[in-house]
Amino acid sequence: MLTVGKDVSQVERRLSEGLLACPDCSGRLGPWGHARPRALRGGDGSQWWRRPRRARCSGCARTHVLLPVRALLRRADVVEVIGAALGLAAAGWGHRRIAESLGRPAATVRGWLRRFRGRVESLRSGFTQLLVGLDPLALLPQPAASALGDAVAAILAAAVAVVRRWGDAVSGLSPWELAAAVSSGRLLAPAGTPMSINTSRPW
Repeated sequence: MLTVGKDVSQVERRLSEGLLACPDCSGRLGPWGHARPRALRGGDGSQWWRRPRRARCSGCARTHVLLPVRALLRRADVVEVIGAALGLAAAGWGHRRIAESLGRPAATVRGWLRRFRGRVESLRSGFTQLLVGLDPLALLPQPAASALGDAVAAILAAAVAVVRRWGDAVSGLSPWELAAAVSSGRLLAPAGTPMSINTSRPW
């Protein structure tokens, strides 16, 4: 799995020119068909279908699905919607109130929060390391009222550092899309799933 930008034509160009690297061995990725179609729901209730690109590494021969930066692994909602839910939870909202605000089923929001809480410490630690790695002089976020709040604060602070570091290269990406990019779409992966925060430029 490799997270890529939102501009399909740019992704295709980079793939055809060999500018995308394998996340396993850093070999050159080339076009290799498409994954199965999937639907994504936007914050306004809109829904669209996409067929993610698949790529194959010229080095290790592994194949990878190129996941759009607005999507998380195995989630039907765009990352900005899920990020909004996490932000509201950090502010003390319960899952039913969040679900009503976002127009999503309460069980869906409860599942997002449960998954995030299951790996909250690794996320807080990983994004704090990213923040310090990009800007050693950055002020660390103040402690929040919960572990979930601490992790959300670390993610948002790291996103600010990413923008300061790479500027125009990440213009148009929201903080949650940046978080999806550096985590390879695994913000809500099951607890225990290996995940590293990409501290090099992932776009």
